[in-house]
Amino acid sequence: MRIDSRQYLKELEKRFQEHRDSENAVQMEAYMRNQFRFLGIKAPLRKNLLKPFLLQSNRPSVDDLKTVVMALWENPYREFQFSAIELTSKYNNVLDKNSFALFEYMITTKSWWDTVDFIAANLVGNLVKKYPDQGMKQINKWRKSQNLWLVRTSIIFQLKYKSDVNELFLFSIIVENLDHPDFFIRKAIGWALRQYAKFNPKSVLEFVNDHELSGLSKREALKHFN
Repeated sequence: MRIDSRQYLKELEKRFQEHRDSENAVQMEAYMRNQFRFLGIKAPLRKNLLKPFLLQSNRPSVDDLKTVVMALWENPYREFQFSAIELTSKYNNVLDKNSFALFEYMITTKSWWDTVDFIAANLVGNLVKKYPDQGMKQINKWRKSQNLWLVRTSIIFQLKYKSDVNELFLFSIIVENLDHPDFFIRKAIGWALRQYAKFNPKSVLEFVNDHELSGLSKREALKHFN
């Protein structure tokens, strides 16, 4: 039986509103520099409340996913953007290449590391592996963007690729951002190198020694080296 997307959203909103906590909300909003409103539902409780809505028998059809995700993204409370991401991850095996447009919207709207990093490493990374030609075409478009979150995504989308990382691409995008002034780009460079170093420490060490990285990027990249 097809789940009614409007009813799904209504029931999720009701469940979350029943557990809102004003004191927690103040602390959570302060931690996120007051950029987003929160209901005050901490992660463990939020995940527990969301569980029934992620069951295959209870969640919307893949045809309704975009509609539901967009509605959750428009909700003023941050817990709903987190829920949209977790819901989308349940469809990882059936999403098609048209999903890049949805991911771009999620990355560039209400943007911050708490949503972008999961989207990049889990959703975008998976879709690029599934559709490598279309995926790399999209990544190469994003890497040239003026939107720093699309650039960050282009640097870290391979975080879970392990030894399958495209080293040539990783090193080239880092080189073109060596002088980037933004903290989140410099942090992403170090993070991507540190993760790849788990599988190819020699290449990462040579790269770091041969290039003038920012102090932040270098510290992050070499964090697990003796």
